[in-house]
Amino acid sequence: MMKLALGPVLYYWPRDTMMAFYESVAASSVDIVYLGETVCSRRHELRLPDWLSLAAMLADAGKEVVLSTQALLESGSDLANLRKLTSNGRFAIEANDIGAVHCLDGTLPFVAGPHLNLYNEDSVALMAQLGARRWVMPLEMGRAALATMQQSRPAGLETEVFAYGRMPLAFSARCFTARHRNLGKDDCQFSCMAHPDGLELRTRDADTFLILNGTQIQSHLVYNLLGEMTVLASMGVDVLRISPQAQHTDAVVALFDRARHGQIDTVQAQAVLAPLMPAAACDGYWHGKPGMAFDKREAA
Repeated sequence: MMKLALGPVLYYWPRDTMMAFYESVAASSVDIVYLGETVCSRRHELRLPDWLSLAAMLADAGKEVVLSTQALLESGSDLANLRKLTSNGRFAIEANDIGAVHCLDGTLPFVAGPHLNLYNEDSVALMAQLGARRWVMPLEMGRAALATMQQSRPAGLETEVFAYGRMPLAFSARCFTARHRNLGKDDCQFSCMAHPDGLELRTRDADTFLILNGTQIQSHLVYNLLGEMTVLASMGVDVLRISPQAQHTDAVVALFDRARHGQIDTVQAQAVLAPLMPAAACDGYWHGKPGMAFDKREAA
């Protein structure tokens, strides 16, 4: 049976909110929990000792815990923090930058994260040789390409697919949320905290388009592969990742859990999921179409 993973929180939530959130995660049906700041090093509500404390609590609750690294390193302090994280000595690492892979140097097992852009068999094989025990499919990769990758997957290497959530599409050295307020990045006043699910970016025609999340750009639509669960299982996918949102994450996790156990069919599950989502669904990349498309056959 496929495992469920909860990805790292991509937004800047207050400390008390984060602590309460992970207390609820400990009692949830997820098998794997990713912890850590992957977006911006200026987000300091939780620091490494806090992440390690949460990791220990979740491990005691029976969860597999993975510490996620930043996707974009910009300074010497970022590198120093990376070295501390990768030398924690206990918990596996999700490497979202090739520098994290080099820092590990075989000392801990790691997950090759979605931002390493592993688009061919040779790159995945290299990660396995360097100590990866799981790789996460890039978000833009589709079903056909994944099927090809699965045929030559190294023995013992698990495959994880981002199955639910707003897609993290790009990173920048600039802070888009601060710029929205005419603030400099170094004087951002932690503007992200006012937007627990990110800040909507609209076109000149007032159509919703993207989400600004500090230095990260996300899709406005919510990537949703719940209707593809049977296909994913048949392809040998080991783990489905759910990306946290400010509300209803527990209900989303519970729904995916019911679906993987066959307690609800995918058509009914999609109908239950719809009001829990912060925006409409998309799955275009999975079908080899523009990312904003959505195949409604499973949701009809």
